Amino acid sequence: MNVMGDVLIPAVIFFGMYHIIKLISEHLLKRKLIKAEQYDKAGILEPPKSVSEEGNKYPSLKWGLVALMTGLGFIIIEVMRLVNPNLIDYHNAVLPIGILLVFVSLGFLIYFFIMNGRKKK
Repeated sequence: MNVMGDVLIPAVIFFGMYHIIKLISEHLLKRKLIKAEQYDKAGILEPPKSVSEEGNKYPSLKWGLVALMTGLGFIIIEVMRLVNPNLIDYHNAVLPIGILLVFVSLGFLIYFFIMNGRKKK
């Protein structure tokens, strides 16, 4: 087995066990609070809801930009492969993944700057 599998399998098992134990302990504590007629405190263990200032006003803009930049990343990868076929080896695809991640990140950054510009107006 490879090193990644040796690390990943125990990590997933412990992550799953942590969440199962957390779920059971929260349930038991809520049940005790309800039995003690502490109904107002029974909501204590609810996960905190993130309250953002503006929310996601333009989800289609965000995902449209991400899809556009991802497409541009794929186009750049193909152009680079056509220009120099030895440059991109799809069996060891580190360069294409790096290019794609950079373009996806650029999509999110463009969305961020657009939204900050709209907020200042």
